[in-house]
Amino acid sequence: MNKLFLSVLLLIGLAMPNIGLAAETVKPKEKPVYDIMRYASEMQPGWNLGNTFDGFDTGEVVLDETAWGNPLVTRELITKIKDQGFNSIRIPITFDTRLGEAPEYTINPEFLSRVDQVVNWALDAKLKVMINIHHDSWSWVANGMAWDHDYTFSKFNAIWAQLSQHYKDYSTDLMFESLNEPQFWGSGGDVESQEFLNELNDSFYTIVRDSDGLNKIRPLVIPTLNTNFEKQENVNNLYNWITKTNDPYIISTVHYYGFWPFSVNIGGYYTFEENSMKHITENFDRVYDKFTTKGIPVVIGEFGLLGFDQNTGTIQQGEKLKFFEYMINYAEEKGIIHMLWDNGQHFNRTTLEWNDPQLYNIMAASWKGRSSTAETDFIFLKQDEKITDVTRSLNLNGNKLVSLRLEGKKLVAKKDYVLNGNSLTLKASLLSQLVSNETGKTSVLTATFNKGADWYFNIYNFEMPLIKDSTGTTSNFTIPLQYNGDLLKTMEAKYVDDGSNAGPQNWTSFKEFGYAFGPNYQDNLVTFPNGNERFFKELNDKREVELTFHFWSGETVKYFITKDGDTVIGTTVKTQKLDGAAVF
Repeated sequence: MNKLFLSVLLLIGLAMPNIGLAAETVKPKEKPVYDIMRYASEMQPGWNLGNTFDGFDTGEVVLDETAWGNPLVTRELITKIKDQGFNSIRIPITFDTRLGEAPEYTINPEFLSRVDQVVNWALDAKLKVMINIHHDSWSWVANGMAWDHDYTFSKFNAIWAQLSQHYKDYSTDLMFESLNEPQFWGSGGDVESQEFLNELNDSFYTIVRDSDGLNKIRPLVIPTLNTNFEKQENVNNLYNWITKTNDPYIISTVHYYGFWPFSVNIGGYYTFEENSMKHITENFDRVYDKFTTKGIPVVIGEFGLLGFDQNTGTIQQGEKLKFFEYMINYAEEKGIIHMLWDNGQHFNRTTLEWNDPQLYNIMAASWKGRSSTAETDFIFLKQDEKITDVTRSLNLNGNKLVSLRLEGKKLVAKKDYVLNGNSLTLKASLLSQLVSNETGKTSVLTATFNKGADWYFNIYNFEMPLIKDSTGTTSNFTIPLQYNGDLLKTMEAKYVDDGSNAGPQNWTSFKEFGYAFGPNYQDNLVTFPNGNERFFKELNDKREVELTFHFWSGETVKYFITKDGDTVIGTTVKTQKLDGAAVF
């Protein structure tokens, strides 16, 4: 047995009979070495190095941080993140396939050395660094606590025993997060799940605090159950755990991906509207009232929109920008730390540039105050129709419009546009100059304000979208749709015979964008991703379905499909079957 193994056994032995030890420990009453609220404020804002060390190795690919599509992390990347204004970095780490056999569960030294390198680069860049146990939370912890408790518990303890010893002399700018998004399948419900979480957090706490070096005062980041804070009970349970430790170096953590229907674009929630705003304020107020006002920091360890798992275009650009502007600013107002989830979808790790500069600009501006937005970020001009004035409502958010520019040229107030309070009217004489024989985005108007990020109005020229008949199978069916410069907003699906909702998630007729269906603008198609597993799997055979395609121009197009086994037929004309005969 080596010394590390002896240390692991000792720590496991100490932790297992003393579940709840953290809650019973009375801490010294001397003044804390540093203020945890100030420490947390110095983390603002934060960024996640997602899809790098949180993947799973295989027998063929060992220690491969590129497995999920990102290049190897470089010092330049980490330095660039600091240059973008971020002050902390969360490094998710999955240990599952990087461990040796029981009972040591030795972390692969080559892998740990690579993690060290990136952690050191981040510390050198003056970033505060958070490491955690990441996808292990569902790969073996979620199942194990209910069905193989002792194995799971000892494995969890072994990981933190090794990490605590390994990083004991690192500065307190390195913090430990016990477990990402803790969840427990097979438990008897939330009560037992919370007991499992408390047990793991108690053991984590004891292992770290009883180890040497700076671990006595190292910041420890503790999650709610599922990192959820919609449930007051989850928030209360974490608060009770933290207060029982009487430890001045604890940070609470939750995750936020928005009001679910808006976050994935389902149920007709394709705009950032009142319910989406209310969801932010209610949830953020909940943790602010429970933690922040009592001197316990709150870190949103991950935030974004769930629709990004399909594509960053799942949520329309302007609506996406409004969400980020509002959410970040409200978090700042409440003193809640936010860490952007980025698995390469936002900051391009090859070019070291933002894939969406508008998104970055509005995020960066929100760190300091409000930006002005508008009801939409587009204007559609239909070809061969008379051009009239177009009015857009502005959300000034306390700012003033300074200028409006067309491709860099400053426009003239009252001649080209009129601002009346929050209403911006673009004159027909201006818009007539923007009409083109080509369809699609033809020009951009840039609105600049005295504070915050610019807002952009994209001008589209379009014709009525054209749709065609199609035949295919559930695995390859697509609909030919000539978009003609228009953009798809959403799709409804209803059975023709009784008007009931069709397809997956049939509590609504509006299907999930990017999951049940999606546009392919390049090839002029509507696609059904993994249709035989998603959309078509939940359609009844031989029942005709009416699809309604809604476009951002305001146009709608009807289409009809029928599935019969693996065959799908789509037509532009409704077919009713009466006494075995087709009637058109």
